[in-house]
Amino acid sequence: MTQAEHKKEELIDYKLISWHFYAGIFYIFVSILAGLSYSLQFLQKYPFPGVEFLSPGRIRLVHTNGVAFGWLINGLVAILYYIIPKLTGHSVLSRKLSYLVFCVYNVLVVGCVIGYLAGKGQAIEWGETPAFLDPFIALGVVLLVINLLTPIFKIRAQKMYVSLWYAAAALIWTPLVYVMGNFLPQYIYPGTSGATITSMYIHDLVGLSVTPLGIAATYYLLPVVMKRPLYSHALSIIGFWGLAFFYPLNSAHHYLFSPIPMWTQYASIGVHVVVYTVVFNIFATIATDWKQLPDNIPLRWIFFGTLAYLITCIQCAVQVTLSAQSIIHFTDWVVGHSHFVLFGTFSFWVTAWVYYILPRIWGVPLYSLSLARWHFWLSALGISIMQIDLLAAGVMQGMMWKNLVPFIDSVAASAPFWWTRTFSGIMILTGECLFLVNLYSTWQDSKRVSSGVLQSQTV
Repeated sequence: MTQAEHKKEELIDYKLISWHFYAGIFYIFVSILAGLSYSLQFLQKYPFPGVEFLSPGRIRLVHTNGVAFGWLINGLVAILYYIIPKLTGHSVLSRKLSYLVFCVYNVLVVGCVIGYLAGKGQAIEWGETPAFLDPFIALGVVLLVINLLTPIFKIRAQKMYVSLWYAAAALIWTPLVYVMGNFLPQYIYPGTSGATITSMYIHDLVGLSVTPLGIAATYYLLPVVMKRPLYSHALSIIGFWGLAFFYPLNSAHHYLFSPIPMWTQYASIGVHVVVYTVVFNIFATIATDWKQLPDNIPLRWIFFGTLAYLITCIQCAVQVTLSAQSIIHFTDWVVGHSHFVLFGTFSFWVTAWVYYILPRIWGVPLYSLSLARWHFWLSALGISIMQIDLLAAGVMQGMMWKNLVPFIDSVAASAPFWWTRTFSGIMILTGECLFLVNLYSTWQDSKRVSSGVLQSQTV
């Protein structure tokens, strides 16, 4: 290791990164169990009948928000704590602040879960966080942003790798998006005006927070695990500005048949500038050495996550049309689409990072490549089956409703699809259990090798 590399290593707090990943892995288990329980409600086999605290509507909030705020945000923040010092050569503003934000944020996530189960969630999609916790969450986000933006600000006059572009933009956009979605509808613009803002929030949370962070993480990890440069930096910059320009317009397709101009209702199709540059860039990089794909575990997760990203965004272009909306609106199609985005894309990208970095932090190789492969295939097949199943269910439901078939008949016809969804969820949960066993066994190996003292290793 060169002196410069050693200096960069000292800037990274691997314990903090581990803590964020540990918290995220805990939340993904809780979220999947909550989602599996909720799916049983549709099959009249709900495990907590008559228990108000564990009623299906409240469990659903634990499922959706646990994935977004518990698993994904913890994972993506952990990645930022790694790549920002690596790419800037500067540490975050304060390590003490980093630990404070970690503790406060995760206490707030637990507080949100308790609030949901107590029936205190707000009626705002993806903004259900209890109103009394919103100010504390907003303050925590601001402190996190200041902590992470400081090293990027220090090198603002220098050339920066594109991951820093995406990371910096996400850190600037996220507080704005959170305040817009959680405060404006609640306190300033109630009723239809608030609903208009909410429709923007649910897209911007994904498009202006999770998406740039996910792309930043993947653009960094892909060249590292392949030991090859990114195919095109020019494409990555085009994709960045495409995201900044087009994605804020993406919610306009919620205003179908509204007084706003029709062209704005189709403006979200422009986001494909972003999608195709990212997908082509990643696949072109992988294509320089396809032979790595079978044995490179993080690369597998990046590849499938990118494929899922392409598929879901093509779906977006279809879904915003009036002809498609007349069939799929309010159906299970939307549920399948959202699962494929948050689990099939971003969860896969974060999982690639877990497989890459945790064994290196622990100083030992992954315990079992076989368990890792089983985890991948169960997750990939499980989410693919769920996606196809719910898309088909949505088309069937929409056609039945359009033909004025009694609603209860569409419920009966949906039962086989809902059984398939539960089966696919069990596949995903099984894969996550193998994931946990593999990580725990790897950690145990590190304890045996180091006799209780973790060995440092360059990552």
